[in-house]
Amino acid sequence: MNRFPPTDLWLFNDVNNLARRTGWLNGPMLAYASFGLAVFAVLLVLGWGFARSRGDRAVAAAIWAGAATLLGVALNQPLVNFFRESRPYTDLPRAFVLAQRSSDFSFPSDHAVMAGAAATGLWLVSRKLGALATTAALLLAFARVYIGAHYPHDVVAGLGFGAAVALLGWYLLRRPLTALVAYLASTRVGPVVRARPPLRAPAS
Repeated sequence: MNRFPPTDLWLFNDVNNLARRTGWLNGPMLAYASFGLAVFAVLLVLGWGFARSRGDRAVAAAIWAGAATLLGVALNQPLVNFFRESRPYTDLPRAFVLAQRSSDFSFPSDHAVMAGAAATGLWLVSRKLGALATTAALLLAFARVYIGAHYPHDVVAGLGFGAAVALLGWYLLRRPLTALVAYLASTRVGPVVRARPPLRAPAS
């Protein structure tokens, strides 16, 4: 059962009622809630491409952004099994549900954890990519509530946990990761790790 404050249930009901009234939006929101993580995969690839021309530290940050996304969801699994919070459609039989019903637990949201970690990691690479990813993460969190898959506290906790994993991990690993990138750049995989500077035309 949902053991969180009544405010959380009120917020869920407000979003759920919005979903009932906006049938024209149901399809796009369901699609994004289900497959929106692909947006973050694209942004992480863009972050990698951007970082390759920005130096070892930027490349290390891009590597960590992807790693933190995977690490965040892995670390979230013990939390999900510890809290064992039920889904809204289990607690609220009359809720308007667009999500495919599942038997796994709800808190914290895996989708939100991954989105929060990816967005935070991309801030370390590029402010523009970080801002774009943050917008995408907030929209994904809202979409997960909109389709009836999560309570608001599920996604808020997920975003926060994912961001914490990305920030703490970068604080602990930024130096060894940057040193590793510098080493790899001097090996045969150097062109993959770091872009070569453009050739200058010879002086006339």
